[in-house]
Amino acid sequence: MDNTSQTTISQILPGFVEYMWVERRFSAATVSKYKENIVSFMREVGDVAIAELGFAHIIALKGRMAARGAQESRMASMIFAIKSLLGYARDVLQIRVMDLSVIRAPKPPRREVAYLSPDELNKFISAIPVTNCWTQEPRLDGQCFRALVETLSASAMRISEALSLNRDSIDFEKREAYIIGKGNRERTVFFTKDALTWIRRYLGLRQDTGPALFATRTGERLCVGAVETRFRRVSAKAALSKRVTPHMLRHTAATHLLRKGCPVGYIKEILGHQRLETTCRFYLGVMNATDTKRAFDSYMNYEK
Repeated sequence: MDNTSQTTISQILPGFVEYMWVERRFSAATVSKYKENIVSFMREVGDVAIAELGFAHIIALKGRMAARGAQESRMASMIFAIKSLLGYARDVLQIRVMDLSVIRAPKPPRREVAYLSPDELNKFISAIPVTNCWTQEPRLDGQCFRALVETLSASAMRISEALSLNRDSIDFEKREAYIIGKGNRERTVFFTKDALTWIRRYLGLRQDTGPALFATRTGERLCVGAVETRFRRVSAKAALSKRVTPHMLRHTAATHLLRKGCPVGYIKEILGHQRLETTCRFYLGVMNATDTKRAFDSYMNYEK
């Protein structure tokens, strides 16, 4: 009997986690989410032998989650994780698994893209305290946050991508940087003159020698949690009707580019989307009929 025929989900999970780290180069948050979803899957259907895991288990999972009112996005996340685990078992461990093409996750309902108008963005930026209110001297943390906001709203980077930048990542003459984004995809991101001006001002105040571009006072790389806390504080101070998040600035940059006539295909590359359809699905819905027609023409020209 094949020794792998009774290998269970829990037995290959540690190797799968290592595979995601080493080979797929996923972020810590992504690896943690995959692992969490697979553990949740085992709670629902049991620690099944990989070779025996079949379509009936997937149906049972969907049924149980639907019965207790789980959201489609939660269900899709769990199914995608177990599908990835099965792919690892098949391709790396050479274990015979079920036909992965029959595993389909429910499509979550389309969410409206939340973005800021130019006036709202300016109001948010103006609420950032970049100087000491008593001495009017520059505040290091305020200058850092202003530089980060300018970078996000100009480059359309994900927050994790922006925080991964080092001091030497940016080519100031070309106004660009080379990054490795989601899905281990490589791309070039671009900066406005204003963004680079604020980055230079901020770096000029730094006293540490740490490599991270956006850092704490001691030079340690900023974490997403700390940045999100700062966004909440500045949002409250700006008194906007929307709660501004780092990802909203990514949507804002893409939407403004689209409204200015930037071809959809170029925006796809700027955002680091793998498929052009993803870009269109997110952003064509935010425009009026005239804007949509122009973007559609850009899409068709890009495809040619």
